Amino acid sequence: MEQKAWKPWALLAPSLSAVLFLLVIPVCFIIVYSFWLRAPTGADIPAFQFGNYQRFFADFFYPSILIRTIRVALETVALCLLMGYIPAYFFYRTESRHKSIFLILIMLPFWISFIIRTLSWINILGDTGLLNHVLLRMGIISEPLGLLYNEGAVLMGLIQYLLPFMILNVYVSLEGIDRSLVEAARSLGSTEWQAFREVVLPLSLPGVSAGCLLVFVLTAGTYLPPMILGGPGNDMIANLIFKRVIGTLDWPFGSAISVILLGILGTIVYTYNRYLGINQIFKTFQ
Repeated sequence: MEQKAWKPWALLAPSLSAVLFLLVIPVCFIIVYSFWLRAPTGADIPAFQFGNYQRFFADFFYPSILIRTIRVALETVALCLLMGYIPAYFFYRTESRHKSIFLILIMLPFWISFIIRTLSWINILGDTGLLNHVLLRMGIISEPLGLLYNEGAVLMGLIQYLLPFMILNVYVSLEGIDRSLVEAARSLGSTEWQAFREVVLPLSLPGVSAGCLLVFVLTAGTYLPPMILGGPGNDMIANLIFKRVIGTLDWPFGSAISVILLGILGTIVYTYNRYLGINQIFKTFQ
C-alpha cells in the first residue's frame, strides 16, 4: 500500500525537479534580488528594503512603459482575435480533405526561428523593403514610407508571432461543439447568422478567452519585436528589464520590475482560472 502511494510521486519526480530548479528557484532568486541595494560602486548589497519598488513608481517614465505594454498587449489581443476567429471558424465548418494541410500551414511558423521571422519584417517594411519597392515602382508614392521602427511595425511582428496561438485555441473550442446543435437551430428556422450568433459564438467563448489570455501574457513578456522593429519610444516592459539587467547590470532594480510584471500577469491568470478555468489552454496542445 505504501509502495503504491509513492509510485506516482516517483514518476513525477523528474518533471517536478525540472520545474523546481528551472522555474521556482530562479523566480525566488529574482524576488530576493528585488529587495537588495545597488551601491554607487556598482556592487549589489544584500538587504531587505522597498527602495527599488519606490524608484519604479516615483518616476512616471517607468509606469508609462508598463501602461504602454498593457495597451500594446490589448491591441494585439484585439487584432489577433479579429484575424484569428475567421480562419478558425472556416476550419470548423469546412469538409475539405485538405483541412489537415491547412492546419499544418497554421503551425508552420513555429518551425522557423522567432528571430528570423521578426527580422524578415525589415526586408518587407524597410525603406528599401518589398512594400516600399512595389509602391515606388507602381508610382503610388514618390519616396519611401516610414513603415519601420514604430508601434505599427511592432504590432505586425507580434501578430505574426501570436496569431497561430489564437487560431488554434479558438479552433479547439469550435471543434468541441456538437454540430447537431447548429442543425437543430437551422431546423427551427434560424438563419446561418442567427445559428452562429446564438449557438456557435457563445459555445466558443472559452476558446476565445483562452486565446486572449495566452496572447496577452506572451505579448506582455516579449522583448524581441519591440527591440528589432520598434523605435526609441516603443520600448515595452521586457525591454526595460533587459536594459537594466544586461545593459547597466542593475540586478536589484531589474528584478523589482520583473516582480511587478510577474505580479500583474499572475493576478490576471489567477482571475481567469478562478472564473473560467485554465484547462482550456492545455487542450490546444493535446
